[in-house]
Amino acid sequence: MEADKGKVCVTGGTGFVASWLIMRLLRHGYFVHTTIRPDPEHEREVSFLTSLPGASEKLQIFQADLRFPESFEAAIKGCTGVFHVATPVDFENKEPQEVIIKRTIDGTLGILKACLNSKTVRRVVYTSSVSAVWFSEKDKIVDTVDESFWSDVDYMKSINYFTFGPYMISKTFTEKIALEFAEEHGLDLVTIIPSLIVGPFICPKFPSSVHISMAMILGERQQYGLLLNVSMVHTDDVARAHIFLYEYPEAKGRYICSSHTITIEDMSKFLSAKYPEFPIPTVESLKDIEGYKTPGVSSKKLLDSGFEFKYGLDEMFDEAIQCCKENGYL
Repeated sequence: MEADKGKVCVTGGTGFVASWLIMRLLRHGYFVHTTIRPDPEHEREVSFLTSLPGASEKLQIFQADLRFPESFEAAIKGCTGVFHVATPVDFENKEPQEVIIKRTIDGTLGILKACLNSKTVRRVVYTSSVSAVWFSEKDKIVDTVDESFWSDVDYMKSINYFTFGPYMISKTFTEKIALEFAEEHGLDLVTIIPSLIVGPFICPKFPSSVHISMAMILGERQQYGLLLNVSMVHTDDVARAHIFLYEYPEAKGRYICSSHTITIEDMSKFLSAKYPEFPIPTVESLKDIEGYKTPGVSSKKLLDSGFEFKYGLDEMFDEAIQCCKENGYL
């Protein structure tokens, strides 16, 4: 454990990225406030957080809901930094798209206002998504995109990208509005844009990004269209990048966080060679797979700032597979 580094808040603590980030922050010596959705029946599993090393002394859990942004004020009070990771996820499309988008935007703006009102928060790190840079007519004619690219919402609505449309549109809208709000009100806000996050997890639910990355191993052919040209990053590299951007004095604006891009054909070759125990589809069997071929993404800005990725494809898949076996998903 490192020396005391102060107090920070992580929203959405039971989620995939947030829970791993909390573990990392505790290890780095931070006191952590985290938020979970209200749980009147006390049925939500949080022992995976409370049992983390250092949690008994340095982790405090608050209940808050994006539908009621003021509910985050208690968790943010006294913190010097906020990692806003929480986002509504509804991949079953049970709610109208407009409802998800409004809740995400209103909740985020409420949290940013609470950060301003706290008088103690010196920086906010907002977790965006690669979907905020991937989708536009312009992207179709380039091999790689960087932080200057923004997804076009109308274009996103025009393509059939499985059930992820509302999530991707809400993340795009919210990142843009958060940056505009921060600029207008003098709030130090940095956004991190991870690609598909692959690797280990401590949350009880099967993270959707790990699930997608494991499609060939799980034999879920309906997901293969998401893997035509996929950019990926290890779970721990994403958490480390969050902390790096919080601590890096010169951090400003948007930062893409992605270490590898691989085509579906190369992934088939990689997985079949590395994991012969699984019936990985052959390159030949993938020729008729249809989907939206996303461009690669550049992490040059993050790397030029001094961040270094620690993990490769081997670790991403070895650790994801191990976690899936331990949790009964494989």
